Parts: sequence; structure tokens; C-alpha cells
Amino acid sequence: MELRHLQHFVAVAEDQHFTRAAERLMVSQSGLSASIRALERELQAPLFVRTTRRVTLTPAGRALLGEAERILAQVRAAHEAVAAVQGVLRGMLALGSEQCIAGVNVAGLLAAFRRQHPDVEICLRQAGSGALAEEVAAGRLDLAFAVRSAHEEDEQLRVVPVTSEPMTVLCHPTHRLAAAGAAVTPEELGGEVFVDFHPDWGPRRTTDAAFAAAGVRRTVALEVNDVHSLLDLVDENLGIAVVPRHFRSKRASLTALPVKDTDETVYETVALLPPPQATSPAARALMALLAAEGA
Repeated sequence: MELRHLQHFVAVAEDQHFTRAAERLMVSQSGLSASIRALERELQAPLFVRTTRRVTLTPAGRALLGEAERILAQVRAAHEAVAAVQGVLRGMLALGSEQCIAGVNVAGLLAAFRRQHPDVEICLRQAGSGALAEEVAAGRLDLAFAVRSAHEEDEQLRVVPVTSEPMTVLCHPTHRLAAAGAAVTPEELGGEVFVDFHPDWGPRRTTDAAFAAAGVRRTVALEVNDVHSLLDLVDENLGIAVVPRHFRSKRASLTALPVKDTDETVYETVALLPPPQATSPAARALMALLAAEGA
């Protein structure tokens, strides 16, 4: 099995199109098709279902994709490790992060990294914590800054704590909770209209866990995928939000109240990395920078 066959396979799987994948790889479409056929002959299984408009993975293709991505990531890490020993950090840093993650100034960290390692190409992907964990475990990301959830470390993923903070209720200043001006329990919030993120985002996961632990059912009526939309909806008094404490500084017009009587309201930022032997030199360098900033 040749590495180029795996590279070609992953590109077609990502683009779901032979022509686009060939253009991205800068190879002929006939050469790309021949490469995929050779891989299918070796594995004795079809990898794609081909139509006139797109291609989709077969069950065999889905099974191969994760392994192929991990193999290619390990090969890339090997090349980068040799370059690092020679005193030059090269290659790519593929980083994932939730938006407005606590304890990490992602833009500032990447700027400092680029100043120290100008030969490393930086790629950034923003997504929810669940998706980021899958991307790191599959080798598509070198590391990610996410929010700790129920998933635990395994042979493909390790979790490094970064920081933690309590969750806070944000509401309009005319809301009844603001008038009371006191800490609230999940039970006291059970009948409220909630604004929140999609279920994969860390703040949503943390809040869902807190209410589940308290035995309180809540319904998210207004679901968004960015912080500013959430704050805008709360600012129009369309609902309340339970968010990490640092969000309160983003909209001074809103009232912030602490949440009490549950141990599940801690929002914990973590770095998600592959096992030490699979961690790229670029990821190690970025984590060293992060540690230096916090020292």
C-alpha cells in the first residue's frame, strides 16, 4: 500500500468529487482514478459509490478513512520530528478551538507561535468540543482547545487541563431574576426560556450536565452557533442564558447572576492532544508557549 494512494483516497473522500480532488492534488483525473482503483484492488473492496455529480464512501471506505488519516498524520509527524531535531520547525500546525474559549487567547498565541516558527503553516478550525475531539483522535488536528465533557482519555486522545471557571446566568436588566439580584439554582430556572448554543458546544454541554444533575428539565427555545447572536437575543429580553463567567464582560448591558447548589457548573478548558508519541513537534511547541504565557 503506497502513501500516495492513501493521500489520494483521503482527498477524494474530503471533496466527494474526483475532479476537485485532482485539481487540489495537482494530478490528472485519470491518474487519480487509477490510484483509487489500485487501492481498491489491493483491499479487494470498493471504496466509493460513484455518480455523475459526486462520490460517497462505501462501508469499506468509511472504515479505511479514519485509519488512512491516522497513518498520514503519523507520517507527517515523523517528517516534522526529524526537522525539529535538525533545529528547524517546519510543516503544519493544525489547530482546533471553540469560539471564545476561556483561558486561551488563540489569536495572540498563534501570533507568538508564528514569530518563533515562521516556517510552519498554521491552519485553524473552529467547531464544537465533540467534533474537535473526534478530529484530534482521527489525526486531522494536531491539538484542540475545547471544553471538558464526559469523554475520557483513551489510547487516541489525552486531555490536558488549562483553566476552569463557574457558569453564570445572563439576563436582561428588566428580567425578574435581575430584580432579585441573587444567586439562582437550576430549580429556579426550570420554567425560563433559554438561549443556548448547539448541543456540541462546550457551554451547552456544561449547562445540560448541570441541569441533568439537578434533575431539572429545560428547553432551549433559541439555539445559536455564535456568541454575539446569543448575547443579542438575551439583550432583547427574548430569553436567558447560562454561560461561562467570562462572557459577562462581552455585554455590559446584561445582568450576571451566579449559579448555586450544583457541582456541575464548572466550565473547564482543556487541550486535547494525541498520545505523546504521536504529538507533533509543532503541537508541543504551541503547548510550551501556552505554558510560558501562564507562568
